[in-house]
Amino acid sequence: MQEAIHEIVEITDLKDMLKKSGNLYGDRPAYRFKTEDPEKFDIITHKEYREMVDGLGTAFIKLGLKGKRIAVIGENRYEWGLSYLAIACGTGIVVPLDKALPENEIKSLIERSGVEAICYSKKYAEIMEKFKEDGIGKLKHLISMDLEKHEDGIYSIKELVKRGKKLIDEGDRSFLDAEINAEEMGMLLFTSGTTQAAKAVMLSHKILCTNLMDIARVLEIHEKDTMLSFLPIHHAFECTAGFLYPLYKGAEVVFCEGIKHIADNLKEYKVTAMISVPILFENMYRRLLKTVEKKGKLEAVKKGVKISNVLTKLHIDVRKKLFKEIHEALGGKVRLFVSGAAGLDPEVEKGYNELGIRLIQGYGLTETAPIIAAGTDRRYRPGSVGPIFPSLEARIGNPDQDGIGEIQVKGPSVMLGYYENEEANKEVFEDGWFKTGDLGYIDKDGFLFISGREKSVIVLKNGKNVFPEELENLVNRIEGVSESMVYGKPQEDGDTKVCIKVVYDEEVMNEMYKTKDEAEIYDIITKKVKEVNKKMPAYKYIREITITTEPLIKTTTAKIKRHEELAKIL
Repeated sequence: MQEAIHEIVEITDLKDMLKKSGNLYGDRPAYRFKTEDPEKFDIITHKEYREMVDGLGTAFIKLGLKGKRIAVIGENRYEWGLSYLAIACGTGIVVPLDKALPENEIKSLIERSGVEAICYSKKYAEIMEKFKEDGIGKLKHLISMDLEKHEDGIYSIKELVKRGKKLIDEGDRSFLDAEINAEEMGMLLFTSGTTQAAKAVMLSHKILCTNLMDIARVLEIHEKDTMLSFLPIHHAFECTAGFLYPLYKGAEVVFCEGIKHIADNLKEYKVTAMISVPILFENMYRRLLKTVEKKGKLEAVKKGVKISNVLTKLHIDVRKKLFKEIHEALGGKVRLFVSGAAGLDPEVEKGYNELGIRLIQGYGLTETAPIIAAGTDRRYRPGSVGPIFPSLEARIGNPDQDGIGEIQVKGPSVMLGYYENEEANKEVFEDGWFKTGDLGYIDKDGFLFISGREKSVIVLKNGKNVFPEELENLVNRIEGVSESMVYGKPQEDGDTKVCIKVVYDEEVMNEMYKTKDEAEIYDIITKKVKEVNKKMPAYKYIREITITTEPLIKTTTAKIKRHEELAKIL
């Protein structure tokens, strides 16, 4: 457990958070959007947004949804957050759904969670209408984020907000005065995976607010910050850190228009902070260096890094001036990147920080609301996911000779449990400790390092453990390799062969090695992998390689679905 760095505003529940932060930052912009005029933006202030939440919540109660479960599905947009808060802050239980799921899985989750209403974007209009007609589960009310007015039995969020505001003006205080039980389930989140494997995680206001306050104690986002929302908003990492936290701290949120538009969006909105996944930050970093190299300035940058590292130790920071061109390529205002959901290449983390762009890692799970540890405003260490958050205790279960074991945590930001799944609860809780299923160690200074997922570890005949993520990190640095997956293949003698599936970029391979021939590319990659092997002890050697241009199967937050990939391979 680490000590707090910053003083915070204490909050008991999300309604309390909206009230207190609204009083502090009401006139500040909460959301900003493009208009037809590229020089002008539309803005919703924090005060206006909170009034919209009150209006929508009041209308929800009038619809008879008090105490009911209501789902939300759609792209990252202010109406998604508006729906979430109007449900959570006085109406009922909010159930965020993954927008990338196919129709049959959305149907299954609606049935499993018992939702009676769903707020959705127009992309899902057709299947939602079908679900209602077919009488799926308890679903009764369809609420559109896009309709201007109610039509054909479908409610418009815009119309409901107006209706709710009118009811408030007429004296309706059903939502305004609704009390929140911060200890009870207020959110039901599904983990990634198929509907059969996905577990329903029960969170409360207290759990979420504890995590928000923990973030605020160690990592400062303030009212002058502009955050780019990129990761799927239903995901716990984006929902807590990219949606709720900016509202808590009075910051402004802008929405990314897609992965191809990130560079433009960073510039257009003058973004100062962003959370995302390693693959994005790694690709951005390598493209930046490639651009610098093409301009013949790579050696100058390397010399600049050496100079700035010396000056930084003397508390003289000239990195923004020294690497101005690189900063400008990222919009010129970025001060903080936060990476999570998977392991980040330590070299990339170190590289950004040496260029004067703060990049830190965070670690957590849906079950922990989600953040357990993160780099802070004063402490970070490349390769580490940072110290454990202030409200949590952590321990390493059954450590091996290297101190590596299962990461286990205890504290007020751990889930209430899995919904209607006592068997799973018994598996993950032990004397109040939550067993994450991740392996790692804590160094003498309290920094947590992740070694890999317990289920992914390759155990060899001699008892040695091989962590796929460690090898993947090294192979992914090879020029032209987009991603990779290390796995174990059982052998007749009872041992396990360490193998790798490598996804390569045809364009980069052609540019670097002047070939499109798959056999030649295989030889090139094999030679590079052998160079990686030389850096490792012999038992970790990669002994079999397959190559492809087809991307690996991944979750919406770019985690490799290892079981599905293995099923394809084996």
